[in-house]
Amino acid sequence: MTALTVSAAETPSLVQSVDWLAVAPVVLTAAVGLAVLVADLFVPERRKPVLGWVSVAGLAAATASLLPLRAGEHTTFCLPGTPDACSYTADHFALVVQFLVLGGALITALLSVTAVRDARMPAGEYWFLLLSSAAGAALLPASRDLATLIVALEVASLPAFALVGLRRGDRLSSEAALKFFLSSVTATAVSLMGVSFVYAATGSLHLTQVADRLEDVPGQLDTLAMAGVALTLVGFAFKTAAVPFHFWVPDTYVGAPLPIAGYLSVIGKAVGFTGLILVTVIAFPAYSDIWGPALAVLAALTMTLGNAAALRQSPDRPNSAVRLLAWSSVGQAGYLLVPIAAAAYSERDQIGSTVAYALMYAAVNLGAFSVAALVARTKPLHRLDDYRGLYAQRPFAALALAFFLLCLAGLPPGIIGLFAKVTVLRSAVDAGLGWLAAVMAVNVVVALYYYLRWTALLFRTPEPAAEATGTARDRADTGSGTEAPAAAARAPWPVTAAIVLTAATALALSGAPQLVLRFATGSLFAQ
Repeated sequence: MTALTVSAAETPSLVQSVDWLAVAPVVLTAAVGLAVLVADLFVPERRKPVLGWVSVAGLAAATASLLPLRAGEHTTFCLPGTPDACSYTADHFALVVQFLVLGGALITALLSVTAVRDARMPAGEYWFLLLSSAAGAALLPASRDLATLIVALEVASLPAFALVGLRRGDRLSSEAALKFFLSSVTATAVSLMGVSFVYAATGSLHLTQVADRLEDVPGQLDTLAMAGVALTLVGFAFKTAAVPFHFWVPDTYVGAPLPIAGYLSVIGKAVGFTGLILVTVIAFPAYSDIWGPALAVLAALTMTLGNAAALRQSPDRPNSAVRLLAWSSVGQAGYLLVPIAAAAYSERDQIGSTVAYALMYAAVNLGAFSVAALVARTKPLHRLDDYRGLYAQRPFAALALAFFLLCLAGLPPGIIGLFAKVTVLRSAVDAGLGWLAAVMAVNVVVALYYYLRWTALLFRTPEPAAEATGTARDRADTGSGTEAPAAAARAPWPVTAAIVLTAATALALSGAPQLVLRFATGSLFAQ
């Protein structure tokens, strides 16, 4: 009896306590999504807009729930007796990315309130899918084992497929959703195979344990481990829209509802870059000689192809504005990859430059999509020419879009865009990747052309003849015999709120760039 008692006492308990404060942002977002889905069964059709406002309030509450976690020292779901092997860690890295994700989802929700009503999309399904995707995206930066990472990636991705194709009867929407789905599922399958190889070589899924065991892999398992590392990166590289995994981006952005295109351009990329950072600098540092050069080449190819394709957008082509933003996001993905590649050649603190750049990019890119959503209310073909003379019609929207584009270009008064690019360039130089810094510098100059061309359009004098022709073409292409109603010309206040929030954020960051650039100078991970 004594021996049994001692044995039982020495056995660690498998019953774990959950740090509910740490998981509150994810749980709250998911709970509101479920509540909206159930409420949709009972809310009458004329009251459906209430579901949107409940979703907005839920995302705002989830974002606010990050405040008590500012210390960044919360961990939960840890292995018994192994406190450094946890599945969920709310360190500073996780909190910053969760703020980006939930804040971006909140802006998307504001834009969606009007879009869901105007496009007659099913409200309950839309809001449930958006909140589910946001919950998965918020879970991913805190995930510290490969299984949770893959689950979070799929929870963020699967609802996005449905959101892209939610406009029933729209051929472009259906085609975009199918292309997005098939390519993403293929990338995920490859990543799962890579995870299984890594598990076979190390016997663990927790990132810290994987890192330790990859330092001393038996010779007969070395090839298996290398293959696992390479394959695991594929799914996350797909999410970042890195070349050659970028082909789904333009058609998906064009076919998706405009708020969802903005969501994918920011939150979708945040998911991919977060996953890449976690698996490279935490789980696979022993194989930095494999993923470092690969990511450096991907960064160079991605920024070059993205900017080259953006240059080719014709101003009078339907959807040219959305396609330009899509290809611009591919080019920006190349810049975001640079510090991750640099982390292979120097300290992992380099990835703070990616986080700082991502925060700037999220604010200004969502702002650009917010203005695009406003313009699309009267000019639904999304042409660049539709923005000619916007300043004469909507001065605030034109000034805001001009500021967003200058931030993306890295020109004053978009100081935060300039500083963020310099920070990324410095990370490449410090890591000895001078050639990559040179490629980025050339691409930044190339990108100036299409950003400044769009900015100049905003302040040109509208041409009455061209405007009338464009209106007639809009009516013919959209199958409408009448012009947009006057009510559509007025800016709905949720769209205005989204523009104001993103513009205020971008202005604050340009006025005090240290608010985000400080993340580039220190460690964001729990020590």
